[in-house]
Amino acid sequence: MDAPNTPTAEGSPPDDLLPGDALPGDLPLQDLLLGDQVPVEEYAVLGDGHSAALVSRHGSVDWLCLPRFDSDACFAALLGTPEHGRWLLTVRDATSVTRRYRGDSFVLETTYRTARGTAVAVDAMPSGDGRADLVRRLDCTAGEVEVEHEWVVRFGYGAVQPWVRHEDDADGCDTIRAVAGPDSLVLRGDRLPRADGRRHRDRFRLRAGQSVELSLTWVHSWQPVPPRLPVSGRVDTTAARWGLWARGCGYDGPYREAVVRSLLVLRLLTDATTGGVVAAPTTSLPETPGGERNWDYRYCWLRDAAFTLEALLEQGFRDEATQWRDWLARAVAGDPRDLQIMYRLDGGRRLPETQLDHLPGYAGSRPVRRGNGAVRQVQHDVLGVVMSALAMARDAGLAETSDTWSLQRRLVDDLARHWREPDRGIWEVRGEPRHFTHSKVMTWAALDRAVHAVEQHGLPGPVERWRRTRDEVRADVLAHGWSDARASFVQHYGAEHTDASLLQVVLVGFVPADGPHARGTLAAVREELEVAPGLLRRYRTDRTDDGLRGDEAAFLACSFWLADALARGDDVDGARRVLDAVVPLANDVGLLAEQYDPAGRHMRGNVPQALSHLALVRAAHSHAAAARRAAVTAAAVTP
Repeated sequence: MDAPNTPTAEGSPPDDLLPGDALPGDLPLQDLLLGDQVPVEEYAVLGDGHSAALVSRHGSVDWLCLPRFDSDACFAALLGTPEHGRWLLTVRDATSVTRRYRGDSFVLETTYRTARGTAVAVDAMPSGDGRADLVRRLDCTAGEVEVEHEWVVRFGYGAVQPWVRHEDDADGCDTIRAVAGPDSLVLRGDRLPRADGRRHRDRFRLRAGQSVELSLTWVHSWQPVPPRLPVSGRVDTTAARWGLWARGCGYDGPYREAVVRSLLVLRLLTDATTGGVVAAPTTSLPETPGGERNWDYRYCWLRDAAFTLEALLEQGFRDEATQWRDWLARAVAGDPRDLQIMYRLDGGRRLPETQLDHLPGYAGSRPVRRGNGAVRQVQHDVLGVVMSALAMARDAGLAETSDTWSLQRRLVDDLARHWREPDRGIWEVRGEPRHFTHSKVMTWAALDRAVHAVEQHGLPGPVERWRRTRDEVRADVLAHGWSDARASFVQHYGAEHTDASLLQVVLVGFVPADGPHARGTLAAVREELEVAPGLLRRYRTDRTDDGLRGDEAAFLACSFWLADALARGDDVDGARRVLDAVVPLANDVGLLAEQYDPAGRHMRGNVPQALSHLALVRAAHSHAAAARRAAVTAAAVTP
């Protein structure tokens, strides 16, 4: 009789089974994994507060950077082929594959059903124990299933083939260790694959009641292998830690499930040590398949992180706000003229953009980029977003320190001296700098929040000068950023077209949300940029000199900004219609990428995208608040 927890090899008596024995013959892979690139929406994400992994529906870990978000990838099949590194653990010939996160966590459960049996896979990146691990467990719950296991390690984004050998760890357990330069990966488990050319492969059967556990550990190549830890206990602890954090969310309005999952995504993208927030855990997932709009988002944009701070604060997460404010003070310390729009997670400033020419790119989209050349751009809007977030933190009761307020004063003073200069704008165009209306509006917001800090919180500052400059900026925008012909604000001075960043004139309070400037701008933006109900492009590429070829899909954050602006103008039904159209575009485990192609019905761009998720949270919050206001008004007029 088979031992209850022992996988068996086809055609071999169970008593003769040795760890690593494989099925005879070749191991054909799933058609999906051999054919076209896996659609972006087919990926789930795992995370441990320092890095993240992308796992396809069929159990292939196609992207993993260890030990940090911005480390070199050791599994890079996402941007190439399995030869560039991946870890596949799947059930063959599945007729049904469903998956979910366990409660409010990033412990992924995938259920495979075949004609002969059922199995459940559990994947997680344990957190809180100072290690860089990914653990996997596969249980056969009924009948019998055939399992395929493949382990292909390539360091350096798929460029470096490591030296691999079997060895015993400190506990005397068989391990496979892959070493190259400073990196090593250690694979341990109940059953390990065997070398097959340039990869390790295995195929075996599990029967009801049998399971296999595997763990992957990153460690510096000169360090000893850390002890093996039990998989199941670490999975349970990880799920509990995520769930405990999620219970801090007090939101109880419409779209709650999507809001909580989005908040969890924002937490996953926050470095647990430094407090920096990455825009996404991936690089070079294209905005247009086969195109060149492919960017590395594994860094901390001040704008996106400040938006994240606002979303978390609205839901009561004060500790995260304090942690990010402290990160900001460290990262931007120094001369205000040296302010960057993005930084590394540790606050580092060097992010040179290079191309990884050995990778063919997702769906042939090249170049594949590491680093981001936009780091040196001037974008005047950034400080407006940062000051707005810090103002919200003050209003929520977070006390300023002398250092944090001194830093803000210096940054605002510098912006006040240079606001009349053109910039690259929120969309980081690589064409000529312009006087972008959104940038001027956010300059107004930075000065307005500085004035508010003095007037409402008693902080020291040249309030008369700031107030005077704020009013000058406002007059300039109304004179040059508004088109009477369009009855709308326009993308930049002298233009007659819009872009979706103009929705921010409502969100930051530059104009009343229910006034003619807001209504006209929302109507013009929708007329020009709405490509499907509720779905907006961020701009028209044929009218915007962004220095790139190709087109874009709908930008999901802009769609949520539209819902947010409608809600703030008390158009509850309009906001709901947009949210009803856009919220369901998340994949089956609640993740959103940067963009969505309504024609092809696929996500585009890096995933999961912080900007998309935080905009969802804020739009749902505004919609719920508008619905409450409408209910109070209705009750007041009811006899």
